[in-house]
Amino acid sequence: MINVAAGYRIGIDVGGTFTDLVAIDEGGRITTAKSASTPRDQSIGVLDGLEQLAAALGIDRPALLAATERIVHGTTVATNALLERKGAKLGLLTTEGHRDVLEMREGLKDDRYALRQPAPDPLVPRHLRLPVRERIRADGSVATPLAGRTLRAAIGALAAERVEAVAVCYLHAWRSPEHERVTADSLARDLPGAYVSLSSDVFPQIKEFERVCTTVVNAYVGPALERYLERLVERLAGAGYAGPVLIMQSHGGLATVADAVRLAAGGVLSGPAGGVAAARHASGILAHGNLIAFDMGGTSTDMSLIVEGEAAVSTDRRVAGHRVALHSLDIASIGAGGGSIAHVDAGGVLHVGPASAGAAPGPACYGRGGTAPTVTDANLVLGYLDPERFLGGRQRLDAEAAARAVDAIAARLGIETTPAAEGIHRIVNTRMAEGIRLVSVRRGVDPRRFALLSFGGAAGVHVTAVARQLDLSRVVVPRLAPVFSAWGMLASDLRYEIVRTHIGDASALDAGRLDALYREMEARGRARLAEAAFEGEVLCRRSADMRYGEQIFEVEVPLDGVDWSGPDPIAAITDAFHARHEALYTYALRDQEAVLVNARLAVIGRLPAMPAEPALARGAPAAPDSTRRTWLCGWRELPVHELSALVPGQRIEGPAIVESATTTVLLRAGDTALATRHGWLDIGITAA
Repeated sequence: MINVAAGYRIGIDVGGTFTDLVAIDEGGRITTAKSASTPRDQSIGVLDGLEQLAAALGIDRPALLAATERIVHGTTVATNALLERKGAKLGLLTTEGHRDVLEMREGLKDDRYALRQPAPDPLVPRHLRLPVRERIRADGSVATPLAGRTLRAAIGALAAERVEAVAVCYLHAWRSPEHERVTADSLARDLPGAYVSLSSDVFPQIKEFERVCTTVVNAYVGPALERYLERLVERLAGAGYAGPVLIMQSHGGLATVADAVRLAAGGVLSGPAGGVAAARHASGILAHGNLIAFDMGGTSTDMSLIVEGEAAVSTDRRVAGHRVALHSLDIASIGAGGGSIAHVDAGGVLHVGPASAGAAPGPACYGRGGTAPTVTDANLVLGYLDPERFLGGRQRLDAEAAARAVDAIAARLGIETTPAAEGIHRIVNTRMAEGIRLVSVRRGVDPRRFALLSFGGAAGVHVTAVARQLDLSRVVVPRLAPVFSAWGMLASDLRYEIVRTHIGDASALDAGRLDALYREMEARGRARLAEAAFEGEVLCRRSADMRYGEQIFEVEVPLDGVDWSGPDPIAAITDAFHARHEALYTYALRDQEAVLVNARLAVIGRLPAMPAEPALARGAPAAPDSTRRTWLCGWRELPVHELSALVPGQRIEGPAIVESATTTVLLRAGDTALATRHGWLDIGITAA
């Protein structure tokens, strides 16, 4: 029986197939659980998972929740609403003459060489994009006062259409939000209950298309996220939890429920962001600042870079073809997971994904009615998975159903079952290797300088093969790989991102006025933390979006090293920009004028650090506990090692299998795995 007086912190990551949970007590001891995700209402799977977590601790759920000081949650509700186009019925109020910005976009396609590629359908149909007579100039002055008559007519039309949410995006509202604020008051009065999203709150920056699209996405996913979080908080309270619920955000920080609902678009990468947060924390544990985070789950694989201990960020995020220009971690996601479905096209070519069997019905081997052949089915046919030990024995896999599903592919290809399964396995490996090249090679980064950090329940079977395709020499598999994202959420802090457009040639900027702007932003961020009842340490990180005069894109430049009381802060900012541009693109134009476009500030409320996990006890190396017939260019018996039985310093030579209750790691010939002091696998990769 665990002492229930200890304070627990619980991380919860809802994936497409499983919901992962991690509890850490004050001594750093970690307990994990997995439950089936419940797509129709994710909170059901969350409560089921908490029941399993409590059972693993030897207590009941009310006792666990009563002893829990913080719950951190990553959810795919906003993501799924956007991907599946199941968001709110939405209206858009915009300046007269600008109702078609969503369709005009930027004049470019996402793939400009795909001549027949259609643009994604706007989230707001044209008859619900309504003009309002008003206009504010770029300097903030009023060119045309807000016409109450046109506003009332537009709101009346939206009310008649029974819209659930309204996005409001007026021209130059980033400079002066006056007209949007008046509109919000009118909507609250005449369209009560509607979710209202103002561009001056969501994205108070220049660039019209980005501002409109981000505000529309925010309004589109907001109601679904609001309903879900209200249900979750209510159910947790009913189960005995009285502490805070914090929501993982796309930028890698946490937000309160109220702030997560207000800025719903900031949660479209909520789940994957937890994995990047975990990778960032792991870089410190491993003393290795350059990592490629490789997260393979049931539905997708997410990849990102950790460079010198810091996660790459982006403001050029597109989800389901829709622009979300908020600050977010730079994560590439592809439809390749354990549930990805294999199919043969009309030309006889084998493909894997992006369609997935998901949690229901799931792969054929789950025995829940699925018949489509998936990556998991192929791995079972090849002997990589133990049908009796899946999820620690809580679910038995049906090997015969898996073979029947793969047989359908084999028949289409005119080959035997085993080669068909191997083909599925190899194709998904190649797709994932190409995804890693997308976040590395195509961005000028040599992946061979990085270690591949493998996590997610499905990654271990594939990671050594993926590493070989990329010529990587090191793979690290955390002991908590199956629930790594949930663990990483507990290493995150409260974070608010504040941005102000402040366009000007750097040489013409007044350092005192710019410093005052940052101080004003800092005061606002600290006030937001105070509203969240936060009383701990606060960090403020300044940065700026800058470019050369003729460029059409900006580079974010960290300003932490600038001495604002020094003789020439502007020169220091300019030098930082040149250095950053050179680091990213290998050149700098020091004779050209630098332009500062946006001032950025991250206000971070530091939460208590995650307790260090106790090191494992040393002892005699554990022998394999069984063997398994496995396909590696032919059938052979491989030794199977229990991950939890390994001792620090133990070496395992491939080919071999290392297995836990919720993950399997396949070591191929030429691989050598070393168990670290915390039970992680540090794998050296050499060509067989």
